[in-house]
Amino acid sequence: MDDKDYKEYQKELAALNESAVELYNSINIPSLRDRLIMLENETLKDNFWKDKEKTATINQDISKLKKKVEPWEKFLAEIRDAQELMGMAMSENDTDVMSDVVTKIETFKKRFDELETIELLSGEDDSSNAFVTIHPGAGGTESQDWASMLFRMYVRWAENNNCAIDIIDYTPGEEAGIKSATALIRGQYVYGLLKCEKGIHRLVRISPFDTNKRRHTSFASVEVIPEVAEDIDIEINESELRIDTYRASGAGGQHVNRTDSAVRITHIPTGIVVQCQNERSQHKNKAFAMKVLKARLYELRRKEMEEKKLEKIGEKKDISWGNQIRSYVFQPYTLVKDHRTGEEMGSVEYVLDGDINKFIYAYLKILRKNN
Repeated sequence: MDDKDYKEYQKELAALNESAVELYNSINIPSLRDRLIMLENETLKDNFWKDKEKTATINQDISKLKKKVEPWEKFLAEIRDAQELMGMAMSENDTDVMSDVVTKIETFKKRFDELETIELLSGEDDSSNAFVTIHPGAGGTESQDWASMLFRMYVRWAENNNCAIDIIDYTPGEEAGIKSATALIRGQYVYGLLKCEKGIHRLVRISPFDTNKRRHTSFASVEVIPEVAEDIDIEINESELRIDTYRASGAGGQHVNRTDSAVRITHIPTGIVVQCQNERSQHKNKAFAMKVLKARLYELRRKEMEEKKLEKIGEKKDISWGNQIRSYVFQPYTLVKDHRTGEEMGSVEYVLDGDINKFIYAYLKILRKNN
């Protein structure tokens, strides 16, 4: 690589830095950073811990501001360091250092793209944790197996993105797979990212359960709803609930076969059913199930409000079972394709191992363009 090539990379770094600074200023990060500093100074005052309510509010604000400010501060610092390093290396004709900086440019571009896309995640619930529920479609064992593969994909996604996972419910199928499963995934912008995954997911493969080795098409639905605050304005009348207890059937130790610790709650007016079996205590399972119920009632209210808005402007939404958002094909070729964005990936195994950010960010980009 000659000096001319390195100068082009130097220009590329400069352009990337310019774009980053422009967006950094346009989304008002400097003022957010100033407010963060001001709040952190508040915590140093002698009487800060006396007002517990104020303390909790300030600490929550600090946490939110750090999530917004720190990734940008770190990114800009790294870009500037790379620019300085490239300049020094070019003046000294140190090709090893120059080559090292060049290899980082693609990573910088990817991170900028992600930071830029996350700016779309400014919705009321986007920074929330998320409940992810998987249900198999018709098709018995084959669909149940597909549902369990999807559930594992989101668990692996959470692990890959440093998120915490609580398995709320896991009901295995008779032969393989799952009848349903729900997990609470906790981390930065989990709902804002995973809301892109709502919908029907389609699998095409040679079924391992078919002795004739025929190709099968299976479907599973993915539901993603935000975790809601304890004080959210959702009233639940105890008289409208049917509460059943049963023996847990999922993982959790031998106790699941000896005690009726699992809890299923049916909200009679809406028909919403939630269940929890991850805790040893029936009381704890009931409390967690009530939390899931509150989140689902909140989501139902939000959907109803959204549908009323669409009715006013004459739009209709197709939420039919066959409206799949993504296909995962093993036969006669390997391909994962998102039908909303056209985004494709040839390695189905990588995707099912949690590598879905490419699809998430592609969908968020479309949302950004349409807003």
